[in-house]
Amino acid sequence: MSSPDNRPTDIRIRKQSRLLELEYGSGQVVGLPFELLRVYSPSAEVRGHGMGPGTLQTGKRDVLITGANMIGNYALKLTFSDGHDSGLFTWAYLKDLGDNQDAHWAQYLARLEKEGGQRG
Repeated sequence: MSSPDNRPTDIRIRKQSRLLELEYGSGQVVGLPFELLRVYSPSAEVRGHGMGPGTLQTGKRDVLITGANMIGNYALKLTFSDGHDSGLFTWAYLKDLGDNQDAHWAQYLARLEKEGGQRG
């Protein structure tokens, strides 16, 4: 469920710095790297269709966001330069990615190392 605290008041795509910048009513500003958003896409393609870790995303260091569309009052649909566009990023999910960015990066990098993947 999406709460008003999770919904950003402003959204900006910063192409040069490769960040999706979210500003919240509290004044908090979070910059989410395009690569992080791509490798943690909430799509079935990335997450898998059941339990488990999903499909490891590799080679996404230079991915860009080429489009963003609001989906109702609850999510953002991002389109990436590699053609991926099937994940709906709810406000709560984006807030979690921002609030726990360091932990998500660490988990992703550890999985890459364990499975022999490369960022790009």
